Amino acid sequence: MAHDSPLIAILVIGLGLAFVFGTIANRLKLSPLVGYLIAGIAIGPFTPGFVADRSLTLELADVGVILLMFGVGLHFSPRDLMSVRRTALPGAVLQVLIVASAGAYVAHVLGWPLGAGIVFGLALAIASTVVMMRALQEHGLVEGESGRLAAGWLVVQDLLSVLALVLLPPLADVLKGGALDPGALAVSLAETFGKLALFGALMFVGGARVVPWVLNYVAHTGSRELFRLAVLSLALGVAFAAAELFGVSIALGAFLAGMILSESPLSQRAAEESLPLRDAFAVLFFVSVGMLFDPMTLLREPQALALCLGVVLVLSGTCVFVLVRVFGYRLSTALLLAAGLAQIGEFSFILADLGIGLGLMPERARGLVLGTSILTILVNPLLFGAVSALIKRRAAAVPQPVLQPTSLTGHAILVGYGRVGRIVAQGLAAKALPFLVIEERADAIEALRQSGFAFLEGNGAGDGMLAAANLAGARILFVAIPQAFEAGQIVEQARAARPDLPIVARSHFDAETEHLARLGATSVIMGEREIAASMLAAAP
Repeated sequence: MAHDSPLIAILVIGLGLAFVFGTIANRLKLSPLVGYLIAGIAIGPFTPGFVADRSLTLELADVGVILLMFGVGLHFSPRDLMSVRRTALPGAVLQVLIVASAGAYVAHVLGWPLGAGIVFGLALAIASTVVMMRALQEHGLVEGESGRLAAGWLVVQDLLSVLALVLLPPLADVLKGGALDPGALAVSLAETFGKLALFGALMFVGGARVVPWVLNYVAHTGSRELFRLAVLSLALGVAFAAAELFGVSIALGAFLAGMILSESPLSQRAAEESLPLRDAFAVLFFVSVGMLFDPMTLLREPQALALCLGVVLVLSGTCVFVLVRVFGYRLSTALLLAAGLAQIGEFSFILADLGIGLGLMPERARGLVLGTSILTILVNPLLFGAVSALIKRRAAAVPQPVLQPTSLTGHAILVGYGRVGRIVAQGLAAKALPFLVIEERADAIEALRQSGFAFLEGNGAGDGMLAAANLAGARILFVAIPQAFEAGQIVEQARAARPDLPIVARSHFDAETEHLARLGATSVIMGEREIAASMLAAAP
C-alpha cells in the first residue's frame, strides 16, 4: 500500500488507531498504553495491511521522548537529584550489574558467547525512562519521594547506557576473542567523560542563566505563541545538541534542560504550554515500540522469552525492592520503584542494535529483546496499578496519625497553595485575616514552611481534614485546587457539615461551574469570566 505522504499517514492512521485501541483498553479497565502498543503492532511490518514508515515513526517517537523528559525535568531541581544520590547511584549500579549478570547467564544457556552475553545482559538491565515516568505521572507521584528517587535511578541508568555505547566499539574485538587496544580504549573514555563534563558545565553554569532569561524575555513580549515556541525550541534544541555534539542521550539532555528551567518562576507555565504536544508525541513512542514487535516471536521463542521475562520482571524488580529497602526507604516507595522499573525500553533497543552491528550478538537476540520489552511494557501498567492499589488498601487499614486540630477560629480555610492559592493567601495576609492552608504537595509544603503561614499537611477531601481545620468555627472556605472532582468532594463534605458556610471554588469550564454549584459551592469563579468582567469594568 503506497502513500505519497508517509508522515501524514503515520499521524492519521497511527494516532487514530492509538485512540481507538486506547479507548477500548480504558473501557476494559486497562492502561491506554496497552492500546497504543496494539496500535503499533497493527501498523507494523509483521501484520497484514498498512505498514507505517518505521524510521519516520521512530524519529517522531524521539520527539515524544524529548518532550516527556523535558516535562519531567520541570518538576525537579538539582537539589532533588542530589538528595537521592546516595541511594540512586549505588542502587542503580548494583541493580544493573546483578541483572546484566543474570541476562548473560541466559545468553550462556542459549549457547551464545561471552561477548553476546554481556551486551544481552545490559539490554535486559536498563529500564525505559518513558514508561517509568509515564506511570508516575498517571498516578500523580512525580513530585513525591518515589518520583525523585525514580528520576535519580533512571539518570544513573542512562549514564551507564551512554558509557556502554561508547565502550562497546573499542572492546568489540576483545569480546570476540581478539587483543585489547589500550590506546583506543583510553581515547574513547577520555572523549566520553570530557563531553559529559562539558555538557554538564554548560547546562548547570551557562544554561541556568541563559534558559530562564530567554523565557523571561519572551514572556514579557506578551505573545503566548512565541512563549510556547520558545519552550519547544529549548527542549528540542538542548536534547538535539546533547545527542549530536556531546554523545549524551536525548532523554537525558531533555531532562536536564527541564531541570535547569525548574528553578525559574516560569517553569509551571512552560509545563502547561508543552503538555498538549508532549502527550500526543508520547503516544507515538508506544506506537513505535509496538511496530518493532513480531508476534510470531511468542511462538518461536517461548522458553527463551520466559527466561528473559523472569530476569526483567522478577529479578530486576526484586533487586530494586531489596536495594531501596536496604537504603532505608519506606515499603511503599520500594514497591512502586520495583514495579515501575521492571521493564525495558528504548536503550535496550539501541544496545541490541549496536551489539548485532558489531557482530557480538546474533540477529535472534533482537527479537528476544523486543519481545521482552513489549511484554514487560504491557504488563507494567497492570503491575504498577496493582501495587498502587495495594499501598492504598494498606494505608487505609493502618491507623493514621491523629491530626493536630488548629486553634484558629473565625478564620478562612484555603484548600490548595498553587498559583491561585498563593494569591489568595497573600490577599488574606494583606487584610490581616487569620487563615489556614490545607495542602499535600511536597513543594507547596516547603513553600508554606518558608512563608510562615499556618497549614495542615494532607488531602482536603481526606477523613477528618476539614474537622482538624476547624470547619465549624471558620468564616469562609476557599477551594483553590484545579481538580474539579476532588474540589467537588471537598465542597460536598463542607456543605453537609456547615449549611451556612460561604464556600468559594474555582473552575475552568461551565460544566465544572455547574457541578460545583450543584454540590453546594456558594460562588464558583471561572477565570475567563472574571477576566471579561474586569475588562468590562474598565470600560468608560
